Amino acid sequence: MLIKRIIIKIKKAIDTIFLIGKVSYAQCGEDLIADYFFEHIGITKPSYIDIGSNQPIKGNNTYYFYLKGANGICIEPDVTIIPILKSKRPRDIVLNIGISFEDTKDADFYYFEGHYNAWNTFSKADAEIKKKESGIEYHTTKVNLENIQNVINNHNFNNVNFISIDVEGLDLEILKSINFEIVRPELICVETILFSLENGINKNYEITNYMLSQNYIVYADTNLNTFYCRKDLFQ
Repeated sequence: MLIKRIIIKIKKAIDTIFLIGKVSYAQCGEDLIADYFFEHIGITKPSYIDIGSNQPIKGNNTYYFYLKGANGICIEPDVTIIPILKSKRPRDIVLNIGISFEDTKDADFYYFEGHYNAWNTFSKADAEIKKKESGIEYHTTKVNLENIQNVINNHNFNNVNFISIDVEGLDLEILKSINFEIVRPELICVETILFSLENGINKNYEITNYMLSQNYIVYADTNLNTFYCRKDLFQ
């Protein structure tokens, strides 16, 4: 492990000297932050579960790793996005479902059309806030749900390294549905920003408090998203 870290540091020094940059596909460079973390612990192609994938490339936290040869599971409840996800990410498992945190088989999904599909959510309260503040109408449809542990078991994906969660208002509930005694990814990225035209920008500290209780620590924060890594990795 020490030799690997020395090699990584030498490579980074060479990149700095010759001004060799990396391209980020995420909103705020989240993929490069995650890449730095995984290089540091010696994982070059981390497996991933992308919950709320939305677009396959632009604004996506896992596409960078897909280009490096990694693969994972992309979970997206908006059926209109599924064809392009499958087209651009053929090595990935693409599932047109939502993640359940209760004993339910389906749920109402509130979706916005066009460029506003990043607001899509299973939270009616969140959809109503977006509608009220923007004046843009949402639509409702039923989407099948699956427990995250069942998804992992069904696809033999217990050794996942990276989980990215962006589900507009239900991120904490999704985290609580993960059995961290069975599945302990090295790194988790969660949207922790709470943005409202009425209330301004705030952080969801409930998520951080919960992750701390699961023996994860804050690794980095882009204000929009927070990274949590396993505490034992730095002991």
